[in-house]
Amino acid sequence: MKKLLLLVVLMFATFTFAQNQLNFESGTFDFLKDQSEVDVQLKFDNVLFQAENYTEAQYLEKRKTETLAKKDAAAWQKWSESWQAFKDSEYLNYFLKGVNGWSKQVVFKKDIKSKYTLIIDAKWVYAGWHAGLVAQEGKLTSDLIFVETENPSKVVMKIQGDAILGKKTNKDFTMEYGRIAAAYEVTGKLIGKALKKVVK
Repeated sequence: MKKLLLLVVLMFATFTFAQNQLNFESGTFDFLKDQSEVDVQLKFDNVLFQAENYTEAQYLEKRKTETLAKKDAAAWQKWSESWQAFKDSEYLNYFLKGVNGWSKQVVFKKDIKSKYTLIIDAKWVYAGWHAGLVAQEGKLTSDLIFVETENPSKVVMKIQGDAILGKKTNKDFTMEYGRIAAAYEVTGKLIGKALKKVVK
């Protein structure tokens, strides 16, 4: 029985590790060797949620039903506003915090004019959960696509972040959007670490 349990744990750990990584699909970071800045844009319009692959509308409706069953309309309004704020700016801010903590030669920013733009296209999100002393981190699967800013159809590099696991590091971790933000931050750290090996 103990051997079977150990085998299950090892299989789960291997599966988790295999997912929690960057997959380099095309291109290299060589194009950034003579660059100092990269513009970053976030796309969050075709993302699926949870193991059930809910659309965002379906996920929000489910979340609304759960909230109203326990709290009032004001609580849902507050949550909904925070959700939108994180989509509009905070997810990107957390990514920038993560990537720029490692990438020193090339700085990633939003709303700038640069030769190259990184588009972070969210594909799948697991929001995790929080129950006081016990919690499950969020996960993010995204396509990270570097394009020429003046010619966005020209892709110079494509990376997939595969079910990147967030960390319990931010003040909003008790909420879904905080756990998702943490996964954006870790995704940024992984990009920064990989880039630092090439651009020194």
